Amino acid sequence: MNTAKLRSKRVIVTSAAVAALAVGGGVWATAANAGTDVTGADRDRVGNAAVQAVGGGTVVDVESSDDPGEAYEVEVRKADGSEVDVVLDKDLKVLSQQAETPDTDGAAEPALTDVQRGDAEKAVLAAFPGGTVLDVEAGDDQGVAYEAEVRDAAGKEWDVDLDAAFTVLTKTEDD
Repeated sequence: MNTAKLRSKRVIVTSAAVAALAVGGGVWATAANAGTDVTGADRDRVGNAAVQAVGGGTVVDVESSDDPGEAYEVEVRKADGSEVDVVLDKDLKVLSQQAETPDTDGAAEPALTDVQRGDAEKAVLAAFPGGTVLDVEAGDDQGVAYEAEVRDAAGKEWDVDLDAAFTVLTKTEDD
C-alpha cells in the first residue's frame, strides 16, 4: 500500500472539510448575529443617526438587520411618546422610517410619563435581575396598565404585563 498517496488523500479530505466548515460557519455566524442588539459605541453612533433622522427623541432599541441592503433597525421614541422605526444601511444612510401604527381601534396609545415608565422598568427588572428592559408602553388589555418587553440575563426575551400598582401580572417568553 502506498502510504504517501494515502497521506496525501487524508490531507486533501481534511483540508476540504475545514474549508467547508469555515464557509458554513461564516454563514451561520452572520445569520446568528442578525437581529441582535448593537452595543457600545456602535449603538451610540447608529442611534444618533436615527434620532437625527426623525428630528429628535430617545433610542429605545438598536438591532442589526438580516434583510439585504439593511444594516440596522432602530426604534426611536419621540418627545410626544410616539415611536418611529428607522432602517439604516452600513453607512448610516436612512433607508426607511415608519411611525408605529396605533391600535386597531384607531386610538393612539397614551404616552407614559417618565415616572410611569421608570416605575414600570424597576418592577420588570426586579422580576428579571440582570435583564434589560427593551420597551414599556401603556397596556391595552383589561386590568393591564403597562406592557413591557425585557431580555433576561440569559438573552431570552419576555413580555411582561403589569397592573396600575406596577405588580407583575404575567411573564410570557417571546417565541
